[in-house]
Amino acid sequence: MNAPTSAIEQLLLELPDLDWITDESRVARLSQDFAWFSPVLNRQLKDKRADAVVRPRTEDEIRALVSACVKRKVPITIRGSGTGNYGQTTPLAGGVVLDMTGYNALQWVRPGVARAQAGIRLGELEKQTKPTGQELRCMPSTYRSATLGGLFGGGFGGVGSINFGPLGAPGNVLGLRAMTIEAEPQVVELRGAEAMRMHHLWGTNGLVLELEVGLAPVHPWLETLVTFGDFDQALAFGDALAHAPGIVKREVAFFASPVPDHLAQLANHLPAGCHAVLSLVAESCEEPMLELAALHGGSVSYRKTSAEVHKSNRTLMEFTWNHTTLHALKVDKTLTYLQSSFVPGQHVQQITEMERLLGGEVLMHVEFLRNLEGLLTCSALQLVRFTSEERLDEIIRIHREHGVRINNPHTFIVEDGKAGGALPPEIVAMKQRFDPHGLLNPGKLRDWPVAAT
Repeated sequence: MNAPTSAIEQLLLELPDLDWITDESRVARLSQDFAWFSPVLNRQLKDKRADAVVRPRTEDEIRALVSACVKRKVPITIRGSGTGNYGQTTPLAGGVVLDMTGYNALQWVRPGVARAQAGIRLGELEKQTKPTGQELRCMPSTYRSATLGGLFGGGFGGVGSINFGPLGAPGNVLGLRAMTIEAEPQVVELRGAEAMRMHHLWGTNGLVLELEVGLAPVHPWLETLVTFGDFDQALAFGDALAHAPGIVKREVAFFASPVPDHLAQLANHLPAGCHAVLSLVAESCEEPMLELAALHGGSVSYRKTSAEVHKSNRTLMEFTWNHTTLHALKVDKTLTYLQSSFVPGQHVQQITEMERLLGGEVLMHVEFLRNLEGLLTCSALQLVRFTSEERLDEIIRIHREHGVRINNPHTFIVEDGKAGGALPPEIVAMKQRFDPHGLLNPGKLRDWPVAAT
């Protein structure tokens, strides 16, 4: 019998008890995420794929895989459920996709904090924390499928960020266990700020095994849509609701016309041409919320109590954040999107100015949240009528010239997505410590070139 000729074949023979996926169509699917939201990334990444996918179930299996890959210099791309949007889970250098979804146990729940393995789905994690009267502080719109490790490695914020800020705000992630990518892998516990040196780096500088995250008290959330005929009134209501200290809330989003026209599943509740504010407020706060809506000329077009949401298993959370983009793309495939951050205290003026400059071409979708310093502001996930890459770059430039930060979602390079510039020295040191051979998701950091399989 001929000896195996490729490193992947050697891995399969050495670790036959692991759950391997080698079927080409499945490997191709598991090598992609939602990068197709961007026509730029879709062009660059659509043909990239791994050589094999593996789904370990235990730490020992992960350790054996890492060791075998290092000995053969096989690249490793870590994957949760692939709900990211920047090609985070798309390997540029082939190798193995390490699917963490089989490594998904809840470790424990305590007052204000929970710990779980990285592959646990966020909806399942919250299902297990709710009997203790607690829920996640940050819940992405993809919570049904997204994993805890995926949110940490590739996510930013979500439902709940209006109270607790983005995931990177101090206290939201308290610690983690991570494995080094070495022939003899080491497992290390990182706490606080040190742990955050692996956050939002797309699995390029560490293999996270477990995460310890802060929790919030559960409330029965009332889900509503309030519609308006006037842009300024709708935005003012969203801002007033977000700022109202006595109204307990989990989510406030503003959709300028014609964004609501692209939410086909809610068409019966969104009159054509309207502006809308989507919110989750505590049921006990419905009356002051309605008073605020009436004061700004809004009309409630959709109302569901917590019990009704639970019974229907349908939530407005799945129309927020980048789910809005997904719903819009189902209606108009020529759209793409941006990711913007506004200056606290200036956000209403900046949003209004960008609507004046680019309205009709850039469709305003705003999420209210607290920033890292705790100040209330907005992030936007604007829809863009795509015409060319050159015009997209020009739109980004116009935003930046008016003081609006753009985190570019049309690049697979970590540094460029964060508005350019070199990584901080402490992030570089973490990369060198946990991935000394440069095998983790190579090609996504400018300073570590793609390695050959």
